[in-house]
Amino acid sequence: MAEIHRNRGVILPVLVVFALMLTGFWYFGHLGVSHLMVTGLLTSPIFYLIYLVASYVGPEKSKLYGLETLTSKLPAIKKASGHVQFKWKMIWTALVVILYFALTNVYIYGLNTQQSVDVFASFRAIFAGAQGSLMALGIGPIVTASIVMQLFAGAKIFNIDLQNSKDKAMYQGTQKLLVIIMIFVEAIPQAFGYLVPDQLLINNLNGLVPGYGNFLAESIIVLQLFFGSYLVFLMDEVVSKYGIGSGISLFIAAGVSQQLVTGTLNWLPAKVGVALSLANPPAGAIPKMLYIIGTSSSGYINSQGIVQILFQQPNPMIALIGTLLIFFIVAYFQSSKIELPIAHERVRGARGRYPLQLFYASNIPVILATALLANISMWTLLFWSSPVLSHVPLLGHNALLGAYPTAQQITQLGISKTTPTSGLAFYLFSPNGLSDWLFPIISPAGYQSILLGHSSFQEAAHIISFVGFMTIASVIFAKFWIETTNMGAASVAKQIQSSGMQIPGFRRDPKVMERVLNKYIPVITVFSGAAVGLLAAGANLIGTVGNTSGTGLLLAVGIVIQFYEAMGKEQLMEMHPVIRQFFVGG
Repeated sequence: MAEIHRNRGVILPVLVVFALMLTGFWYFGHLGVSHLMVTGLLTSPIFYLIYLVASYVGPEKSKLYGLETLTSKLPAIKKASGHVQFKWKMIWTALVVILYFALTNVYIYGLNTQQSVDVFASFRAIFAGAQGSLMALGIGPIVTASIVMQLFAGAKIFNIDLQNSKDKAMYQGTQKLLVIIMIFVEAIPQAFGYLVPDQLLINNLNGLVPGYGNFLAESIIVLQLFFGSYLVFLMDEVVSKYGIGSGISLFIAAGVSQQLVTGTLNWLPAKVGVALSLANPPAGAIPKMLYIIGTSSSGYINSQGIVQILFQQPNPMIALIGTLLIFFIVAYFQSSKIELPIAHERVRGARGRYPLQLFYASNIPVILATALLANISMWTLLFWSSPVLSHVPLLGHNALLGAYPTAQQITQLGISKTTPTSGLAFYLFSPNGLSDWLFPIISPAGYQSILLGHSSFQEAAHIISFVGFMTIASVIFAKFWIETTNMGAASVAKQIQSSGMQIPGFRRDPKVMERVLNKYIPVITVFSGAAVGLLAAGANLIGTVGNTSGTGLLLAVGIVIQFYEAMGKEQLMEMHPVIRQFFVGG
């Protein structure tokens, strides 16, 4: 690798900004000398990376090449040198999924689970994580890094051409580096505010280093979160290069499927440790229905039983019906496609069709949109209640960004510390079922614990804002995703031409073929983004069984269908090497 030339004059302004940041933490956060030194130690790598990018002077247009020396040394899974047989792809995929389930049951050492707060409680299905385990962050850092990279690339801040193989490799290397940064960005605020260390561990560490037991215990939690999250990243790479489909998608589908099964068939009582009764029926939707019908009188069923079965949490029957409805809608759209006729330029009669699915951008846009929502939820909570961030000017403790309940509200209303009560966070907060929004709008007097003092009009505005955000964000991410994954018209035209195929009736010219594809791909990209966004939001409004979100259900159904189709494609390529060459170029 050639030596990278740098402009050393950039060092001074970077150091000035670094010093100003530490001064701000000291003044507004009231940090002592030791904590200020730790803050400087934790944030210094970010400023080092800023220096590497800003100081790059070289032949390449993009400043990202300033990170090339660093990104080339990151641990990664090597791509297979040849074709991986279908049976081995299935074995690798199964092993990674089993490992994922095992890691969700490996709990963080030294964590007080009773006092800890799950910041991502309402996004667990999307982040494919498990509270209190090594998988606590799940795929959050990966999708957050992807969001940042796509937004920067879409805004042309990176000045990078994703059609160029060298630029694309640099883009992917930078994204790997950003994943590591995002792990710490999400882990540190949680470990130093909401993941409470066990007092016994703190006492033991205080015995070794007096006065630093709590800090060391929190640092141990951060290191465990980093290990689990980076392992998820590597597992995703294993599936992408040696398995079938995407590891991220499989982790989501595995977690959601587990929740759906238990939410539907769980015979254990809703309140653990309390005997079964009409006031405490089985938690699963079907067992609850059978228990109430089998143990209660006809008078009880007519007066209370029907409402309890259909609408009362947990796992009401309306949620099971909504789950099945979403399943069939997604299955229908997933199988719908536009087929373009193609023919081989040299082999007469060799004709086929190039399919463009209506869900062309897949379910990735809604994953990214929901991850963005989760980050908004996390950061508004941190700026509201964190001892340090709540003192930041303009952002700290700003009710316009998001206010959260007081201890009195939590006790009186029985709500979580992570439930926003006003501001941007409230209007983008995801509902889960009809009882979260429809009944409060119709009868506000009886649902003040859900409305939190808001009027029916404000709750309606909340729902409109949430649905609008999911739809618009999904469309934007769909467009970015298509361009960054070589699924745009220009890339598809080159792919078809390189395989020796062409569209009948048109000249065999990539520009001509690109113009034809531009009539379809941009339109179905916008449609697929809007459709998955609306379906995800609609599923959240209807509600689902298993305490999973509607978005999680939408993703799980789409992922399972895509995995089945990917298996069929892999088997086809196994039988026909020519078809394999068309899809993977080798």
